[in-house]
Amino acid sequence: MDDQEVYALIGEDGFERLISAFYRQVPGDDILGPMYPADDLKGAEQRLRDFLVFRFGGPQRYLAQRGHPRLRMRHGPFAIGQAARDRWMAMMTKALDEAGLPAEADAVLREFFASTATFMINRMPGGIE
Repeated sequence: MDDQEVYALIGEDGFERLISAFYRQVPGDDILGPMYPADDLKGAEQRLRDFLVFRFGGPQRYLAQRGHPRLRMRHGPFAIGQAARDRWMAMMTKALDEAGLPAEADAVLREFFASTATFMINRMPGGIE
């Protein structure tokens, strides 16, 4: 399945279920929770949902509101090491399992999340950036 076909298969509802399932886990998490401002958790949820909708073939709301994703730059202020990456992946895997998306879309999203989460690492052991 092509990345751009994911939105056609799961639509807004699929992304809503997935991202809601992910963000329900964030506030209580000891690694990721502190990275998300409590007063903007809904905003963060909306931004991720809009980004994924755009990235996987849906409406371009993210680009209209935020411009080019520039993921590394936007995440630069957050210390993302291997532990944060692995926790993010564990939580997103749990969200994918809960969302119950069609197998084709699920596989594309899991691959994307794994590679992107690794790409987002900006802190190495020993403090080397």
